[in-house]
Amino acid sequence: MKLNKIKIFRLRNLAVAGIFLFMTTSCLNDLNVEVNDDELYTSEQFYANPDSYKQFLAKIYAGLAVTGQKSANGESDLGSEDDGGPNEGFSQYLRGYWQLQELTTDEAIIAWGESDNPTIRDLNFNTWNADNVFNEAFFARVFFQIGLVNEYLRETTDEKLNSRGVSEELKKQIKTFRAEARFLRALSYYHAIDIYGKMPFATEEDNIGTGVKPIMQSRDFMFNYVINELNSIESELPAPRMNEYGRADKAAVWMLKAKLYLNAKVYTGTDKSTEALAEVEKVIGSSYKIAQIPYANLFKADNHVNGAQDEIIFPIAFDGIRTRTYGGTTYLVHASCTNEVGVGLGIDFGWQGFRVRQEFMQSVGNTDPRVMKVAGNTDPASITDYMKFDQGTKLIKFSNKTSTGANGSDANFVDSDFPLFRMADAYLMYAELAVVNGKGNLATALTYINALRTRAGVTSVSQSALTPDFILNERGRELYWEGYRRQDLIRFGKYLSGYNWQWKGGSMNGSDLSSFKLLFPIPNKYLNLNGNLSQNPGY
Repeated sequence: MKLNKIKIFRLRNLAVAGIFLFMTTSCLNDLNVEVNDDELYTSEQFYANPDSYKQFLAKIYAGLAVTGQKSANGESDLGSEDDGGPNEGFSQYLRGYWQLQELTTDEAIIAWGESDNPTIRDLNFNTWNADNVFNEAFFARVFFQIGLVNEYLRETTDEKLNSRGVSEELKKQIKTFRAEARFLRALSYYHAIDIYGKMPFATEEDNIGTGVKPIMQSRDFMFNYVINELNSIESELPAPRMNEYGRADKAAVWMLKAKLYLNAKVYTGTDKSTEALAEVEKVIGSSYKIAQIPYANLFKADNHVNGAQDEIIFPIAFDGIRTRTYGGTTYLVHASCTNEVGVGLGIDFGWQGFRVRQEFMQSVGNTDPRVMKVAGNTDPASITDYMKFDQGTKLIKFSNKTSTGANGSDANFVDSDFPLFRMADAYLMYAELAVVNGKGNLATALTYINALRTRAGVTSVSQSALTPDFILNERGRELYWEGYRRQDLIRFGKYLSGYNWQWKGGSMNGSDLSSFKLLFPIPNKYLNLNGNLSQNPGY
């Protein structure tokens, strides 16, 4: 994505050091955040510029893509983490989320050792503990994002705006900005609900700088809180496709509610299929649509303009010049290939990291063109040594080539946006609700399945083919490496037992997992900082 109106910018354009200290403290009590800059402003000095309200909102959006401030001027932000966490490669938001959702499943295994990536093997093997570096980094990043939102909401109350003499026109804009910020907070809380269950909880209403530590809230509480938040902001966001590309609109809210409701039985023990169907139908009835372009173009360097934007409901936006991070789609392209394959993907070299396990290929088959295998690759599908990248099936998903075959703007940092929500998933969620949960209409579900298959050039299926296993496998074919696999396997009852893959549980042939592995642990680092927090069972 080429960032236009929303720009990522340096800290000296942002505001006070206290913002970062307070917002992180309010969620985790202490992340030892340091602001390294030569200009520090008070909040009133910062907000004297009317453009600052949109700039800070841009900062929150950018937090999903970058880790620090240096990306804005064309430098890598390596080592410039806002959250004070581990090195940039570990702590970028999407990279952290993706690794927890994918490396822990049949859909990916990474061939990197412990010397440079300590504890990453434990994600491959499902043997992580409360000191896992990657889990700790993502936990910190989630609550840093939430802290950003809380600070923004504190600074944009009616009282604050009136005291600054903000114009009525700008106030109307800020009302939308606040709704977008609350959506982004809800998104991060949703990720925490899915991965951690219970969590520390703080909003803009909590006192900061007073030594008060946040309390732990249950998964049920957080589920209801996020649903209520989304219901509250829905009317304040633009209609579908009426906001700038890359910013939230009503369809993004509907999609997030649908995700929560679809997984509600896992999260709360209560089936919310009826509610999920209602939200999915809103999404499908919106102005977003299945993009009638080659499937591969959905993930290319120009997917913000090549027609994919018709389908992408909410992206995490990347740009090879303005978001120079070793996370995000830069990570997803480089780490999936060799140098030779990387040239064809528009990058300078490959990192030889992840590939899929043989059981995933067995479930999705070898003939569907959506499952884009590296041409000519004859490596064995079986992985006897996870450190050998030449074992396991190599796939392609994201690319730094445009739909016209041109290279992206930079050979190292990738332009392609990550589609966090897209219409194809809404179609598949409808089909799942019809086939697995008995909601909706099977004939309609078949229409949606075949629309995706037709777009991909795959033979249509009949209604008799629509079984739960088919739906799960179809999700794998359409959505592999888009960050859903762990969640899907849990929801379909195939994560702990009944379906094993190589190196699941730490053994080559795979083994069942204990039930506590449905959640990740609260990192020990933050348990030690805040006595109000408690550990998930089993850790």
